Amino acid sequence: MSETKSILIIGCFDTKGQDFAYLRNRIIKAGERVITVNTGIMGACTEFTADIEADTVAAAAGHSLEQLRSRNDRGYAIDVMGKGAAQVVAALVADNKIKGAISMGGGGGTYIALSAMQPVPFGIPKFCLSTAAAKDLSRQIGSKDITLMPSIVDVAGINSISSILIQQVAAAICAMANAPLEKYGATRGSVAISMFGNTTACVDTCSALLRGQGYEVMAFHANGAGGRTMEALIADNCFDAVLDITTTELADELCHGICSAGPDRLKAAAKAGIPQVVVPGCLDMVNFAQPDTVPGKYKNRRLYSWAPDVTLMRTNTEENEILGRQLAERVNQSKAPAAILIPAKGISQVNVQGGIFYDPDADKALISSIRKFSSPAVKVTETELHINDAAFAALAVETLLNLMKKK
Repeated sequence: MSETKSILIIGCFDTKGQDFAYLRNRIIKAGERVITVNTGIMGACTEFTADIEADTVAAAAGHSLEQLRSRNDRGYAIDVMGKGAAQVVAALVADNKIKGAISMGGGGGTYIALSAMQPVPFGIPKFCLSTAAAKDLSRQIGSKDITLMPSIVDVAGINSISSILIQQVAAAICAMANAPLEKYGATRGSVAISMFGNTTACVDTCSALLRGQGYEVMAFHANGAGGRTMEALIADNCFDAVLDITTTELADELCHGICSAGPDRLKAAAKAGIPQVVVPGCLDMVNFAQPDTVPGKYKNRRLYSWAPDVTLMRTNTEENEILGRQLAERVNQSKAPAAILIPAKGISQVNVQGGIFYDPDADKALISSIRKFSSPAVKVTETELHINDAAFAALAVETLLNLMKKK
């Protein structure tokens, strides 16, 4: 077991001190070091002394415990302590002090815990014993590898049920933190790639070519959640390069479609300093659900039913000017070699001469905007190919491999 890293225990020790004392003792008994962070605003734990007290957590979010107590707003306090805990945990992660993180709680405690665990990178186990485990917590978990376990009874004192579960979760986090990990397969590196139904042919060919060169390829469906997950894993240093074929989530963020990945899409690779090749794949479309869910202001736009529950809207000239600028400006921030490839014959399966989304003027606006706003340091290549042409996929892979050699 590691002598320098610890199991992080996060929780509201003010009201659940007995439960966390039991958890803490079980982890220490297993031979592990612990770091305890109190996120309860009503006072210190009487069962043990927390390593990081609630006043430090509140201060990390720009507040004092006195302010939170006097405001007497539970929801506000939970939000503040969640943000403060995330800052505290981020500092511990940066100092390489954490080998695992665990928490327990009801609704409020779970919210704080899941917020606090967001800075913990992929591969460091994260566990939460919660009364809310049966609920949809996908929004709070986000793209993190957090394990949830139902507490069965409330986390409100040790009893014959809770004691068994706490012993089990203590054993689980210790075992997960110390599991010997072997790298899957022998590869030259890992590449993230984004895909959509409209770009599947391109991505399949790119993936086969990269695997043929000895690279591991991880594909992410550009449906919002997929883009967020890819960005999070890039930030966690899980990849050596990115082949961002399908940047359609930018269009959904701009037009409030259902596949938005949020405002940080296409930013992680630039910050991480890894090579990236970016393609404006599927920026010709915004995604909505059934036809009757399309906002009224878009009812007269060019719409296409991709599936009964998927309605695509063609982006127009004005939107493409904005999207081209956004794509270029984000790639411009790259600390590593980066390139933009433009398939001039179409950027999606339905964006082809004679296709439902064929619109030369809108395409021209997108391409002109990308060129106008791209930095001289970013090579922009326009080719008379369609995105799903095998030759385009080969060019994309060749470009990425050349960038990786420069890196």
